[in-house]
Amino acid sequence: MAKCAVCEKGAHFGNAVSHSHRRSNKIWNSNVKSVRVKVNGATKKMYVCTSCLRSGKVERA
Repeated sequence: MAKCAVCEKGAHFGNAVSHSHRRSNKIWNSNVKSVRVKVNGATKKMYVCTSCLRSGKVERA
């Protein structure tokens, strides 16, 4: 799974707990998109999470 290039947000791991409290492995993937971004005037393709896109931390090309 990809990580955000801005805030380094990635996947989180833990346990899925059923009603009877049996545990199994679970992964929560972050909402990371591959977007074209302006970096120092040039366009570059990188992975950015949607929270960084909405907050305006990156400028789309």
